[in-house]
Amino acid sequence: MNHTYSAKPKDVKRSWYLLDAKDDTLGRLASIAATLLLGKNKPQFTSHIDCGDYVVIVNAGSIKVTGNKLTDKKYYRHSHYPGGLHQRSLKEQLEIDPTKVFSDAVCGMLPKNKLLDDRMKRLKIYAGSEHSHQAQNPQTLNVKKGDLS
Repeated sequence: MNHTYSAKPKDVKRSWYLLDAKDDTLGRLASIAATLLLGKNKPQFTSHIDCGDYVVIVNAGSIKVTGNKLTDKKYYRHSHYPGGLHQRSLKEQLEIDPTKVFSDAVCGMLPKNKLLDDRMKRLKIYAGSEHSHQAQNPQTLNVKKGDLS
């Protein structure tokens, strides 16, 4: 009789991955980051256990998007007062805070359940090329070469 393997929280081994966003597409990079945070690249993936890895994204300020998304894509927020709807284009949001663009994109690709907050805490995003996680020795993934296909 075969039994289905189910990962236990104590069995999870977390790795660190470094993704360079320079001249890369926002959606493609965000989907790879979401896959790593979920742990779907691991053979012991279990949907109700958080078995994902840490993801460090650098150069978030130099991301590319296709089409007219720089002007057409909008970010909305509301003050909860009448007439309090504020909107920004993707171009304006990239100038103000490019890390929020990435975190919103990755968060939108993750399942909305009780594991979401812990997964988002393992996502580290930096607008420039410097990051403070050298001690963890993150493994660099080259998205254009298809390291995580």
